[in-house]
Amino acid sequence: MLLDNKVTIVTGASRGIGKAIALLFAKEGAKISAIARTEEDLKKLKSEIESNNGTCLIFKGDVSNEKDVKNAVEKTIEQFGKIDILINNAGFGIYKPVVELTVDEFDSMVGVNFRGVFLFTKYVLPYMMKQNSGVIINISSIAGTLGVKNMAVYAATKWAVNGFTESIMHEVREYNIRVASLCPGSVDTNFSNVAGSNPPARNKVLKPEDVAQTALLIATLPERAMLSHLILRPTNPK
Repeated sequence: MLLDNKVTIVTGASRGIGKAIALLFAKEGAKISAIARTEEDLKKLKSEIESNNGTCLIFKGDVSNEKDVKNAVEKTIEQFGKIDILINNAGFGIYKPVVELTVDEFDSMVGVNFRGVFLFTKYVLPYMMKQNSGVIINISSIAGTLGVKNMAVYAATKWAVNGFTESIMHEVREYNIRVASLCPGSVDTNFSNVAGSNPPARNKVLKPEDVAQTALLIATLPERAMLSHLILRPTNPK
């Protein structure tokens, strides 16, 4: 197994890309620590992983809440004694012109999409630095590399994630910690189905499993090699 005994935290793990990553990494031998807001979906994920002889801890919580983040990290350490991989996946978008966005909607997107990445990175890194190894993969978006109409704040949070990722990579590479941003284009999830007035056909866009396979590639490169920024696009979305 490619990830035998690797302890992996996955945020936003109850559905979509996060769930696909949790399932694939568990299949490859990782011990999963999953956090999301929807407890019922988390229980389904746990059942699916454990029915295939995997290991899964679940935490109902908000990645923008410092107390929830600290609890998930500390309980993961208590249970497994280490953290090898962190997948910062939780995120969402509200698609409106800026003049129609409320301040609360702005704060929510910044909180989940960027503050959550900061908090989990902040509290996981000391353990990775102590063990002199680790992988952090931040699931960003192609919207973090270009401007998109009616997605200004969402795109801004993903630009922030990409800048944060690049900077953190330079801070911790001396500890043999690899930090990467993975930027998918359109993915066939409930998240992307609300984007735009004329979204690509579902059979043309990426699947969550495609993103999961790419995250697995990043996580399983030889320790001497690091993919720091990757854009994953549908081949032919038209």
